[in-house]
Amino acid sequence: MTNDKLQEIYTSISDSINGQPGGWQFHIKEVPLISITDENHNRMRIISPIADSNSLNEELIKAALVANFHTALDVKYAVSDGVLWSVFIHPLKELSEHQVKDAVSQVYYANINFGTTFTSTSLTFPGSINNQPKEEEKQKEKIEFKKS
Repeated sequence: MTNDKLQEIYTSISDSINGQPGGWQFHIKEVPLISITDENHNRMRIISPIADSNSLNEELIKAALVANFHTALDVKYAVSDGVLWSVFIHPLKELSEHQVKDAVSQVYYANINFGTTFTSTSLTFPGSINNQPKEEEKQKEKIEFKKS
């Protein structure tokens, strides 16, 4: 993947786009997305702001962490500079056009599904924040670690 090809893809799938190769801001159905690349270090990311991280309660933060394991597949929820983001990070050159389009879709869906299903696709691995053992049960469990 190259910056020129990314620009071509983002232009074709977005409702509006600003920027230049290496840094774009675009919208899909009014959801803002940002893509930043570094060809010298072969890295890229697609991010979308969701909320002020200071406005999140403990339950939402825990749910986002669980989603990172079960329902936010190739994207993750992350906090930086006081903002909760949906984030896709990947080596740049190795990406195919299909992977870029899928990544944009997952960043978009992780954004709009935050606070409800927390999903980035229709695939969900088993488990949820509600299936965690109660605190009393956790305390009863004893984990044996092997001694080295």
